[in-house]
Amino acid sequence: MPYSPGEVAGKLGVSIDTLRYYERIGLLHGIERTSGGQRVFSDDDLGRIGLLRCLRDSGMPIARLRRFAELLHDGDEAAEQRVQLLAEHDREIDEKVARLRREQQRVREKIAWYRAETVRPAGSKEAP
Repeated sequence: MPYSPGEVAGKLGVSIDTLRYYERIGLLHGIERTSGGQRVFSDDDLGRIGLLRCLRDSGMPIARLRRFAELLHDGDEAAEQRVQLLAEHDREIDEKVARLRREQQRVREKIAWYRAETVRPAGSKEAP
């Protein structure tokens, strides 16, 4: 089913400007156009844009997104390279999540300290 840019933006929660930007920087190849020049997106395009948003939202840099888009465009012969790129990104997400969990633990410790502080006698010193 064909979708207009506005429909795609609404379905995927992105702006039309984001769609234009993705196309301009080479993340979207082969988007069909009407005789009037308006972009028309397919279900496959929606899936691809959704995956690109997922990768971007999970911290993949634009340069690596461009590489991934190139590998998508290259078809089946680039499948293993796509797997490697995604596996590397997955490892980076794991590291980021672990780092965030450590920071979250520190925040929780500080919350607990401040809660306990409200019942301490005046003049007690703050923990580091």
